[in-house]
Amino acid sequence: MQKLQIMYNILVTGGAGFIGSNLCEALLALGHRVVCLDNFSTGHRHNIETFLSNRQFKLIEGDIRNLATCREAVEGIDYVLHQAALGSVPRSINDPITSNEVNISGFLNMLVAARDTKVKRFIYAASSSTYGDSESLPKVEDVIGRPLSPYAITKYVNELYADVFAKTYGMECIGLRYFNVFGRRQDPNGAYAAVIPLFVKQLLNNESPVINGDGEYSRDFTYIDNVIQMNLLAMQTEDKQAINTVYNTAYGERNTLLQLVANLKEFLSEYNPEVKDIEVKYGPYRAGDIPHSLASIDKARKLLGYDPRFSLRDGLKEAVKWYVNNL
Repeated sequence: MQKLQIMYNILVTGGAGFIGSNLCEALLALGHRVVCLDNFSTGHRHNIETFLSNRQFKLIEGDIRNLATCREAVEGIDYVLHQAALGSVPRSINDPITSNEVNISGFLNMLVAARDTKVKRFIYAASSSTYGDSESLPKVEDVIGRPLSPYAITKYVNELYADVFAKTYGMECIGLRYFNVFGRRQDPNGAYAAVIPLFVKQLLNNESPVINGDGEYSRDFTYIDNVIQMNLLAMQTEDKQAINTVYNTAYGERNTLLQLVANLKEFLSEYNPEVKDIEVKYGPYRAGDIPHSLASIDKARKLLGYDPRFSLRDGLKEAVKWYVNNL
């Protein structure tokens, strides 16, 4: 990454989380000043521990559901990279009220605070769950279906609010619809752990990974460095056509869960040969899950110059290396 001549003040909400902490690291490496806002409900202090001694880094421990905290966090900020949210479809089904409070009310607080301090641009984590029951593949930004979970509803409402704030208050907003992001620092523990770190942990412990359904559901798995690239491009673009819209943030390739497990077993067996003999178990389908997901990244290529470097296999090689050294 080439350092920019201009140093900006950038707020990363949810900056102690998986995606947020990777963004903080990348921005600090580029020479920017970074403020991290996190309440540590799903983020972890160890994700940002190495940044705390950096004079360019500031931590604000607080909750986006508190408007005063949001106002404090955006003071003097040029760009907001809003990652704070309660992820997980199952979590939202089990507790829709809290997901709504964080993902919608918290999002609105951040928009209001950013509007009032006149930040240059508000870039936010949207979600592929917005495509809902639309069966068309690949997923194109302006063709969506009906949401299949409370989580999906909250992320779609974020897009609606961003669009209204852009039109009503003249804000610059860009939404990035993340597709199944994975990579270093993604937490393998907890009831709502994402599938890749969970499978890695199980395989390293010589346990059988449990696939929900028959394993033929497919996803556009997206390595964290592709996501970092998209956030930087969204921040840097000066093309008016590229602003106040949403983009798929993905690699543009789909793999089934069975293919995912096969890749993981292949790469992990380099560290532990016994892994290749571990059998997969199958469980019931999960409520709210989309059967297939594949992103068109044509819009991001055209308007932002997006060029993802990491396929699923490329990303898994890096992620497995990280997990072997850190689990």
